[in-house]
Amino acid sequence: MNERHLSLTTFIDLGLSKPLLKALTEEGYTQPTPIQAQAIPTVLTGRDLLGIAQTGTGKTAAFALPILQRLAANPKPAPRRGCRVLVLSPTRELASQIAESFRTYGRHLGFTVAVVFGGVKYGPQVKALAAGVDVLVATPGRLIDHINEKVANLSGVEVFVLDEADQMLDLGFLPPIRKVVATLPKQRQNLFFSATMPGEIGKLADELLKDPARVSVAPAATTVSKVDQRLLFIEADCKRQLLAELFVDAKMDRALIFTRTKRGADRVAKYLEAAGITSASIHGDKSQGQRERALLAFKKGEVRALVATDIAARGIDVDGVSHVVNYELPNVPESYVHRIGRTARAGATGVAISLCSNDERSLLKDIQKLTRQTIPSFDRRNDRTLGALAAVEEKIQPDRAPRAAGNGRGDSAAPAHNRHRGRPAGGGGSGPRRGRGQGPKPGAARSGEAKSNAGGQRSAPAGWSPVD
Repeated sequence: MNERHLSLTTFIDLGLSKPLLKALTEEGYTQPTPIQAQAIPTVLTGRDLLGIAQTGTGKTAAFALPILQRLAANPKPAPRRGCRVLVLSPTRELASQIAESFRTYGRHLGFTVAVVFGGVKYGPQVKALAAGVDVLVATPGRLIDHINEKVANLSGVEVFVLDEADQMLDLGFLPPIRKVVATLPKQRQNLFFSATMPGEIGKLADELLKDPARVSVAPAATTVSKVDQRLLFIEADCKRQLLAELFVDAKMDRALIFTRTKRGADRVAKYLEAAGITSASIHGDKSQGQRERALLAFKKGEVRALVATDIAARGIDVDGVSHVVNYELPNVPESYVHRIGRTARAGATGVAISLCSNDERSLLKDIQKLTRQTIPSFDRRNDRTLGALAAVEEKIQPDRAPRAAGNGRGDSAAPAHNRHRGRPAGGGGSGPRRGRGQGPKPGAARSGEAKSNAGGQRSAPAGWSPVD
């Protein structure tokens, strides 16, 4: 199907039923995305499907809409303790959003939808499964628990969807997925979606799919064209100050910030709050209630910054994310593409800013090799202006031992404005410093980077700003 044909396709052209078209109209959807235009007709025929698509391409509707239509064409009671459709998802958030999509698109069809994941009580899930549901969306771990306890029976599954397969691999879910698949009937339709196809995922796809149709949209090595990517070189211990400075720009009204660790996410969120920037964090150690409240506050615009780890953020689907900030570069280069794809969704534009310290150079090299792009860069190393935010460090660490004034008489620490003589005004205890391993001296920027001049001003590519 060529691009011109895709651009002229409407949901009516895809052969969807009136109840589905009505729901789509109510949601303001008039034209399918490329993966929807390619996948929906195939899924309606009952054929297995292999879909290569990253987040933000509309793949949930690509399988939810034709599945709902197939159920409506063959109405029958859902099997007790089971379901007619099973969707496996890697995270709680994504599972919840997929279930909500089925409810939204199927609001005029009357199908039952349930979601099963960990971190919440078993009772309501067991009760929902007892009567049977038309569509069950689940994470692998909790579903295996229900199977082992014999409160879930999947022998009546007609359609099986495996979503975000590569993330399943990253999370170590392939063994439980195979256990789930072993309980499914042999006669079923299989829909398999992944942003990348590493060897293990390709092997799993071969095991599950029978003569599948293949659709591919926006390969994972390709970044979203409407994302304005920017790279800021900075000392590791000055990242938080630089991050807070970025929020001076009013255009940065809803930013998703990525850290590598759960503890790091909490620290960054705490720092931003102390700097007067409404923030929340979301990661695997948070309870389901905490995660849902943080995500809801972000969606409503009650917080400007949501700080997340890759695992927790995989299922975040929020319209209007103006900026994505890679506070720390990911260890897996494909994750960079997933991260920045959280902005510039549904045809909008967005900005992705990456903060890179000296010890992340190899990660940056891997990212630029994968995406075949050189990200426009700006050098903020040795930037004394960031010291003006040092008071925030004192605010979030009030119990930190004060520094002696250096007079040898045991006096209390000198006021902040008298400390660290020789630094510019506003330096403070957490002002920037170039320790060992923190990068080259001023003026020694590597090829492709903007250089600092003697006056402390940074140069950058023409027409480029680190914020706007």
